[in-house]
Amino acid sequence: MIERKAIDGVVVPVRGPVVVVALTLVLAGCSPGSSDHATIEVDHPVSLADQAVHLKVSGLKAGESVEVGTQAVDVGGKQWHGEATFKADDHGVVDLDHASPSNGTYQSVDGMGLFWSMNPADGDPDQQAFIPPTKAGKPVEDVKVSVRKDGKTLADTALTRQWMADGVTLEPLTMANDQLTGSLVLPPPGQPKRPAVLYFGGSEGGVGALSAPGLLASHGYPVLDLAYFHAPGVPDNLRNIPLEYFASAARLLARQPGVNPAHVIVMSASRGTEAALLLAQNFPDLVHGAILYAPTAVTNASFPLPDTSAWTLHGRPIAAGDLMPVDRVNGPVLAVAGTDDQLWQSWTAAPLIVQELDKANNRYPHEALVIPQAGHTIGGPPYLPRGTSGIHPVVSRLLQYGGTRQINESALLQGWTKTLELLKSLAG
Repeated sequence: MIERKAIDGVVVPVRGPVVVVALTLVLAGCSPGSSDHATIEVDHPVSLADQAVHLKVSGLKAGESVEVGTQAVDVGGKQWHGEATFKADDHGVVDLDHASPSNGTYQSVDGMGLFWSMNPADGDPDQQAFIPPTKAGKPVEDVKVSVRKDGKTLADTALTRQWMADGVTLEPLTMANDQLTGSLVLPPPGQPKRPAVLYFGGSEGGVGALSAPGLLASHGYPVLDLAYFHAPGVPDNLRNIPLEYFASAARLLARQPGVNPAHVIVMSASRGTEAALLLAQNFPDLVHGAILYAPTAVTNASFPLPDTSAWTLHGRPIAAGDLMPVDRVNGPVLAVAGTDDQLWQSWTAAPLIVQELDKANNRYPHEALVIPQAGHTIGGPPYLPRGTSGIHPVVSRLLQYGGTRQINESALLQGWTKTLELLKSLAG
């Protein structure tokens, strides 16, 4: 089984009939002045993980202070929790989309704050990221939401957050059978042909976590989640990786029944953005645009030892330090960066890529989205707890990525929204 690693969006919530999904009464032992008939209302008890949910607590006393909390367990069995204290309005209601917490794991009005601000039971939250467990091979996050006062539970309920909608399938790809390492993540069959995404990570190697590919497929976009080093069947290091390997993956993706081969987009982050731009430039009939998170505009050397080229084309090494040409790019480009990126100056690279596309008279939409004070790890879907630093899986040392959890979450939200908008525009 391929090891999967987390890599280094505003999604409009769908408002429907609000469902009262839980009513837990604490009739005995309630503290004086507290409500004994609180309820938690949620519009989507089961939802995609990139869909905002609307939580509302009602049945409280006017002005009553309560603590609302979330709790979930990650893939390693570690408990995570978020909490915030709110004061009920004149109608005895706390609407998390509009209420400002007086204290807690997040500080300002944010209907999804209790989700992305969860902290692990132990260790520094700035050095950890929540990776959801799997059920039947699919990532699923079960979140318990509770309302408490003076240590007593007034109400609780459970929500399910899905990264792969019903009907989405996962097909492993191996070097032995497919001459590729990764997986096809495909929407349910029988749908119209849609744009597709060739997805791969950066200097962490391996195969990216299923969070982004699973959600993209859940939105109807076929994905090939590709490993190109530090995984079974591929090189151990980022060193002389043939661009033809990525092109083979794009061809396989384009052949899938639900794919519109005229709209195969490449999506990556960090070091992977080099391969993404090089692929869009050198294979314009195969790859039709790029989505780049924390990008570079120049090629870099091999990794972790910078003693040769990272990439080759037609058997020849691609020199490090050169500005990557974009005059043959045959599709839209979105480049997302933060001004507090601590690994490299992605905030200058993103506008430079767009500037070069302008010089080349690229006729497709191309945009640099630069978020003030955001860090490096801003690629992928929102609403998952993640830190601002971490142990790099290849070099085994702590790296600082920059930003704050709150600012990076805003960047993720903006970038993911732009990503879905771009794909939707191609779908017609």
